Amino acid sequence: MIFVTGVSRGFGKAIAELYLSKGEKVIGIGRSANINHPNFSFISCDLSDLDAVRNLTFDSIAIGSFSEPVTLINNAGILGEINRLSDLKVIDVDQVMTINVSAPVILTQKIYEKLENKDLFTLVNISSGAANRAIPSWASYCASKAALNMLTETFFLEEEEKGNHPKVFAVSPGVIDTGMQDQIRATNPSNFSAVENFKSLKDEGSLFSPEEAAKRLSQLIKGKYTTEVFFDLRDISAE
Repeated sequence: MIFVTGVSRGFGKAIAELYLSKGEKVIGIGRSANINHPNFSFISCDLSDLDAVRNLTFDSIAIGSFSEPVTLINNAGILGEINRLSDLKVIDVDQVMTINVSAPVILTQKIYEKLENKDLFTLVNISSGAANRAIPSWASYCASKAALNMLTETFFLEEEEKGNHPKVFAVSPGVIDTGMQDQIRATNPSNFSAVENFKSLKDEGSLFSPEEAAKRLSQLIKGKYTTEVFFDLRDISAE
């Protein structure tokens, strides 16, 4: 059983569709979805509303499903307004942190607690290379992904201390041709000094398609687990 957040489009939709094509049962979580498949079900939840996330019960999941392997892919995320902190009229770090950090952590805890055998759990948090370096005009996003990385690694170490052995990944997906990239390329250069770099990636055909990124992620997840937490999809081949 595969849980995927943010399945309405882009990477999340490609992940869901790939696993459905493999015969997996997929549960999407988010505000909307447009996938029509007998093995797909959808749980409506606005991940920017932490009360809504906390109130999720998963009562619609068939009894016994949590006795089988469960994978949670926390894909949903937002970039926030692209601008320097001192120029923002409204600081949006709280919204970015809510969707990119708090919601994934709550979902992880709520799903993980349902498994009697914790070793059957796989957690995949979609991170970013921006977690490891400061990018001007992306302060909230960089901070959120750095926090997500730390929380992911800490969860892994805590469960190891308890004698549990879930598979835990924080995955940088590379640059994927999604709506987020459209947002980046449309930014006024006076607000984002690196905008031309992202335009060049598009012009040069250097972006992953969502489908290619999904294949690489699938290869990573099904491969032999080495207890390494951090991965970059650019280092993973898609067979």
